[in-house]
Amino acid sequence: MSALQTLAAADTVSGNVNAVGYGLAAIGPGIGVGIIFGNGTQALARQPEAAGLIRTNQIMGFAFCEALALIGIVMGFVFK
Repeated sequence: MSALQTLAAADTVSGNVNAVGYGLAAIGPGIGVGIIFGNGTQALARQPEAAGLIRTNQIMGFAFCEALALIGIVMGFVFK
């Protein structure tokens, strides 16, 4: 195997590892979003008069979780 073939194979493996790493990193925000909206639904069922505040907190939590996922994908491209 020539040096060029070795480098090409290493680049392919590195790209695959980045994809797997981002996939694993996306699991956390996915679970977080599920927890946020699940608990928000329970809170709305228990205290419907606080719907505005609960919904605002849900949206803020969702935004922070998705920001972590976007940072993860950017890091995958930056450190490739």
